[in-house]
Amino acid sequence: MTAETEDERFERLSRDRIVRPLPKRFYKKVSVTRQLGIALDGRGVKTPLKAPLVLPNSALAAAVAGEWEAQGEFINPHAMPLTKLSNTAIDRATAEKPNIAAEILEFAGSDMVCYRAEAPQGLVIRQTKHWDPVVAWAESELDARFATVSTLTHMRQSNAALAAIEKHVLALDSFTFTAVHNLTTLTGSALLAIMLAADSVSVEKAWAAANVDEDWQIETWGQDDEAMGRRAGRYAEFSCCVKFVRLAANRI
Repeated sequence: MTAETEDERFERLSRDRIVRPLPKRFYKKVSVTRQLGIALDGRGVKTPLKAPLVLPNSALAAAVAGEWEAQGEFINPHAMPLTKLSNTAIDRATAEKPNIAAEILEFAGSDMVCYRAEAPQGLVIRQTKHWDPVVAWAESELDARFATVSTLTHMRQSNAALAAIEKHVLALDSFTFTAVHNLTTLTGSALLAIMLAADSVSVEKAWAAANVDEDWQIETWGQDDEAMGRRAGRYAEFSCCVKFVRLAANRI
């Protein structure tokens, strides 16, 4: 049998998503249990790996319950991002923590905020404005001193800096850890993701920092509708991750 190509696999998965119908809503009442689990008509919801869907506090539990309550005739998992993140935190963040932490460290090792442009001067100034505070925060709050360079050539960060990041992310609770991993992949910066999860930078400033280069390109060459559509989807996911980590930390 000939192995399918990536394009064929993408087409097949896309077709499956289109053809496969959404499950019908089978419950009437959604409630939060005393243990902060989610119950549908009194029956507890479980994660994909069959663990009880139990949340760390009443704020996040209420928000997740709200997603289940908001479902109409059909249950659409794509309209339940907080539930999805919670499932990941319960099913993966503990069992697979070393592997996921390694992914975060890989981003930190070549962190976006450490690689600066040599020109044009306007972009250099903008990168400095948005990225220097992230590097400074990592040093002052995490004792992780990251070097910056004006080149695309890979620069190895110090073992001490990476060890400090590893120590920090491994100490995070499962829900915050999940948010940091998602925010890292969305922004391209582990340092920015950790700073954002610690509530040490506003959502607006973090998003601006994550998109310095893209914003510069848009201002220089104009918008591309398809690219802007992808960006809107990324921002929605970004915003949800921030909401998730703040609910998990009971900061909303």
